[in-house]
Amino acid sequence: MASSASDRSERRAAAPRRGLLWRVGGWCARHPVVVIVGWLLVLAGVQVADRTVGGTYSDDFSLPGTQAQDGRDVLQAHEPAAGGTSAQVVLHDDQPLTAFQAQVDQAVTSLQHLPHVLSAQDPLPPPGQSAPPGGALSSDGRTAYITVRFDENPSTLGTGYLSRVDAAVAPLRQAGVQVEYGGPLGELARPAPDDRVSELIGFAVAVLVLLAGFGSVVAAGLPLVSALVAVVVGLGLLGLLAALTTFATVAPTLATMIGLGVGIDYALFLLTRHRQNLMDGADPPTAAGHAVATSGRAVLISGCTVVIALAGLSVSGIGFMAKLGLAAGVTVVTAVCGALTLLPATMGLIGRRMDRFTVRTPVAEGTSAKDGTGASARDGTGASAADGTGASSAEDGTSSDGPSADGVWHRYARRVEHRPWWYLAAGLATVVILAVPLPSIQLGHIGDGADPTSFTDRRAFDLMSAAFGPGSNGPLTVVVDQSAVPAANRPALASSVQQALTGVPNTASTAPLQTSGDGAVLFTTVVPAQAPQDRATTDLVGHLADTVLPDAVAGTAAATYVTGTTAAQVDFLDLVASRLLPIIAVVVGLAFLIILVVFRAPLVALKAAVLNLVSIAASYGVLVAVFQWGWGGPTLGVSGKVPIESYVPMMMFAIVFGLSMDYEVFLLSRVHERWRATGDSRGAVAHALETTARVIGCAALIMVSVFAAFIVSDNVVIKMMGLGLAVSVLIDATVVRLLMVPAAMTLLGGSAWWTPRWLDRILPHIDAEGNNASPADRS
Repeated sequence: MASSASDRSERRAAAPRRGLLWRVGGWCARHPVVVIVGWLLVLAGVQVADRTVGGTYSDDFSLPGTQAQDGRDVLQAHEPAAGGTSAQVVLHDDQPLTAFQAQVDQAVTSLQHLPHVLSAQDPLPPPGQSAPPGGALSSDGRTAYITVRFDENPSTLGTGYLSRVDAAVAPLRQAGVQVEYGGPLGELARPAPDDRVSELIGFAVAVLVLLAGFGSVVAAGLPLVSALVAVVVGLGLLGLLAALTTFATVAPTLATMIGLGVGIDYALFLLTRHRQNLMDGADPPTAAGHAVATSGRAVLISGCTVVIALAGLSVSGIGFMAKLGLAAGVTVVTAVCGALTLLPATMGLIGRRMDRFTVRTPVAEGTSAKDGTGASARDGTGASAADGTGASSAEDGTSSDGPSADGVWHRYARRVEHRPWWYLAAGLATVVILAVPLPSIQLGHIGDGADPTSFTDRRAFDLMSAAFGPGSNGPLTVVVDQSAVPAANRPALASSVQQALTGVPNTASTAPLQTSGDGAVLFTTVVPAQAPQDRATTDLVGHLADTVLPDAVAGTAAATYVTGTTAAQVDFLDLVASRLLPIIAVVVGLAFLIILVVFRAPLVALKAAVLNLVSIAASYGVLVAVFQWGWGGPTLGVSGKVPIESYVPMMMFAIVFGLSMDYEVFLLSRVHERWRATGDSRGAVAHALETTARVIGCAALIMVSVFAAFIVSDNVVIKMMGLGLAVSVLIDATVVRLLMVPAAMTLLGGSAWWTPRWLDRILPHIDAEGNNASPADRS
């Protein structure tokens, strides 16, 4: 409920205390050269260390306890030449490849002698013999593939190893034969990811938004410089961590995407407050100290929320997911550190020269209406930023020129106040429509067929599909461990398994069973009828593993497995799907607790959790429509319809829930602050909306542009993540923050801030925006 008049009087009379954040911000602003040089030394040191001892990124991950991993281990132990990781060297020519018998034999021999190669199978039949049906030579004899098995994932072996593979197949290329690499070897041969275009696009849009929002060239540049330095430091630290453990190849791109987005946002919030403090008469160090003590506190809370949400991915129990969360968390931490130290230093160095170069009249945040009592709406005390009695007006919208009640956002805020049900219904209708495709979501793995044709693995995929069918790009290896079966019963077991594998639906071919050298293991290759990422192939893996093979060995002590790259991807999909709900529960619970602790209001926390769920559902629906349904996929450079990469929804959920707290804390803190000062719940919501809408809009537009710029990446998963995050932020900052949150808070009224007495006693007191701080120097 509303604070009493005596309580407010006591808060007005109390001298503000300078906390740690204020002292940090003020010190950095007073010693800018020391702080900037320190950051540059850290930047240089981390980059040198990364290039000297930093690790590399790869997608070589094991899934202990899954049947694909167990089957691979069994095969590796009993028949090493048939185990390991397989890749294809695809050959094609306009004339039959038998004309190049000598070059093919030479290439196979050279490949067999490479380090890490367990075996390389010659696709051509011996001279004078015809190729068996279902073999590695196509029916027209113009396409073939050499199956190379490695003792580790070739994608992790580096470009130097790729040069040795190129040398091994050089005789074929010199003879004019087209040679392409498929599978993990094709991943090794992909061009190194270059996200500089995406980063430049994101930065260019951010510059335009900041120039339009601030009107000052210097003010527009400071957030960009701060965020860029922080992200580069973070990426260097990530490289050092990569020397200790394995991170996915998408990890640095994801870290860059998140780090730039939050880094610019955090700097924008701080700079906005600082500039208003300067306009209200505070000296630069004091203005910077107050900005860090107030907006910096919200930045710290928001940053911690993002990191906690990313850490929630560890609940999945999947190391791949936990490490992606860790990678993004590294740049979020450096972005927060940059906003709280490097930015105040640059603001102190610039001083009052921030608006020397302008493109229009400089502004800080916005203007707001008076509170009805004649006092400008600030922190509830009516004091200005320079009088030493209250919080700055920087982020509640007042300026030294006096408040204004005729702005666009003021009129809009009043409309929401008068018709909350209409705006809430409009917001719900929008997100429901966007979420319509969600029920048909198909999680899976995006295969090589979605890559650009400039990639060798895509060309290999197309050659294999045309000559052998799409399923040839994802063969399954069936393994039967018969070591516990008596020798006398093994022939009957082999016959039963071979018969069971004959005529299985959705299979293109099944090779004859082979026996390991020690006789303990049976193994064969099953080629699906459909592409690896097709739902039919996923169903086939489950049917073989759960029904066909167990039935074939029923009554014996044999153990059966379906392994190979495609089977491992299906196992990963099943694992992710089984852990998605726990991740959602943990992240939603953490978001609820954070809002509850910060604002001490259960209904507000519940509203935040529910609306965040609604916005993420809408963004999932957009992903399904674009990528899975193909609505715009080709425009984005995606070949055909593709499933939603299995781990993208989980990553998006953690990231978006964390990022949404930026705007949630920023907006709700204004509502809470105003409500405590006036007791007018409806007016508080309208006031908060009109004073924060411009800054939230600018911040969201920048983050959307940073994320959306990664759509130009050649990596389809990065395209998917970039679009998903951009849409999520856009929905969150517009539909949720401008429609649903104000409408819901207006309808809840004063009850939104109700707290049970027992809960009030156990919750800690956190000042989300440092409203007890003042930029004035009082003693």
